[in-house]
Amino acid sequence: MPIRILIVDDHSVVRQGLKMFLDLDTELEVVGEAANGEEAVSQAARLEPDVVLMDMLMPVMDGVTATGRIKAAHPDMEIVALTSVLDDGTVVNAVRAGAIGYLLKDTQADELCRAIKAAAAGQVQLSPEAASRLMREVRAPDVPPTTLTEREVDVLKLLAQGRANKEIAAALTIGEKTVKTHVSSILAKLGVQSRTQAALYAAQSGLVSSGPG
Repeated sequence: MPIRILIVDDHSVVRQGLKMFLDLDTELEVVGEAANGEEAVSQAARLEPDVVLMDMLMPVMDGVTATGRIKAAHPDMEIVALTSVLDDGTVVNAVRAGAIGYLLKDTQADELCRAIKAAAAGQVQLSPEAASRLMREVRAPDVPPTTLTEREVDVLKLLAQGRANKEIAAALTIGEKTVKTHVSSILAKLGVQSRTQAALYAAQSGLVSSGPG
């Protein structure tokens, strides 16, 4: 089954361009488009995509607000933020809202396809620059280490290393559904919305040696 994608951007030319080269990959399928955050929330509920490519700056409802609403309603739906500049503060807010990662709009087509597939697999992908920026700006939740079970810590460490759900399952000899259950529990206990935030917590609390990359 191809990975189902919803493209959200207020510029029709951008949406058409994204759809054109994403459709060239047989593992990907663009199932819908939205021109603003409000449409994105509605389309996400109707189409149930695997991954949402979310522009940040849009009319009616911005990408950060839309990301938060979609993740609240559909926790398993992964959202990749798209932005024009790396140091855009809205991107940090997008990660807080639940985006699994973010990309610049000038990202190469093959790199974007890889990132979408990684997001669909639950894989946190941050460049070193992005990770260091988020480490500075997103404070780790103040959670006692005893809050997480030993197995949840094992899952969190692997997640923070950029492992996909399937890889985590293989490493710990558990099922992928069990991995997702553990991840949901980790996010709830840490009080965060995204795997990216959980990975940053792991780095900031010393569970892993550095940010994911």
